[in-house]
Amino acid sequence: MLKQFGSDIWIADGPAVAVAGFHYPTRMAAIRLANGSLFICSPVHLTSELRAEVDAIGRVAHIVAPNSLHHLYLQEWKNAYPAAKVHAPPGLREKRKDIAFDSDLGDAPDKDWAGEVDQVLVRGSMITTEAVFFHVKSGTVLFTDLIQQIPPVLLSGWRAIVAKLDLMTGPEPSVPRKFRLTFVGRRAAREAVARIFAWPAEKVLMAHGAPVERDARAFLHRAFGWLAR
Repeated sequence: MLKQFGSDIWIADGPAVAVAGFHYPTRMAAIRLANGSLFICSPVHLTSELRAEVDAIGRVAHIVAPNSLHHLYLQEWKNAYPAAKVHAPPGLREKRKDIAFDSDLGDAPDKDWAGEVDQVLVRGSMITTEAVFFHVKSGTVLFTDLIQQIPPVLLSGWRAIVAKLDLMTGPEPSVPRKFRLTFVGRRAAREAVARIFAWPAEKVLMAHGAPVERDARAFLHRAFGWLAR
């Protein structure tokens, strides 16, 4: 079900995805561009109900995978919207050779959303390179996996212990410890995060975790404080 999150931006929560027994809640964002077309970020499972709601707010023109881990529903959306362009983050073309991608995400926004959605690639992690977006009109920063928070009720036993140690069940969303430890290229990451800090952020969205709807800039500095050390 689509929920409006700000001016010309909506979110939809999808089914939890299990990875090694850990259940991750999922979320996508739909941004309506000035020409009425839609930018779909990290799409979730496309039900008939969700499709009807998406079609009611605009025409799907862009289907975006922000990192190489979020690709499960790309082909599903492409089948539903064959005229839409599918945009790949670094590493996903090699991983999903079965998908016909139309472009590759970089540090500069595509001409179709330039001026409305800014972006930067956060490089340096051995896990994945993530494209982080900023929707100018709503003041929303969009993360996927770099910032996470899993509700403790979804975990039990040793998985609950691991998640706590990984900083995924804290009082607010944060960068999981597994990501922090894999940033071998911290200079590149710092440069990307500096760009994120410069955005006039008002809200923060992520695929796995509760949205942050106030004091967004202070939250971002807390989330990435470890990177300065």
